[in-house]
Amino acid sequence: MKLENCIRFFAGSFILASLLLARYHSQNWLWFTAFVGFNLLQSSLTGFCPLEMVLKKLGVGKASSSCCS
Repeated sequence: MKLENCIRFFAGSFILASLLLARYHSQNWLWFTAFVGFNLLQSSLTGFCPLEMVLKKLGVGKASSSCCS
């Protein structure tokens, strides 16, 4: 899987999980949703993405790797 697809997968998963947690556990989980959204925004403006660095160190985006396995 491509690195960009993995980043989108993780961001979408974190947002959906935090929305579910906010609905069924505590409204404070919406701060996590805001953090993910802010990180996506600053990444689009600066090109700096912490998750991208972590995934690259794990070998995601190379020929035989996958972000979900």
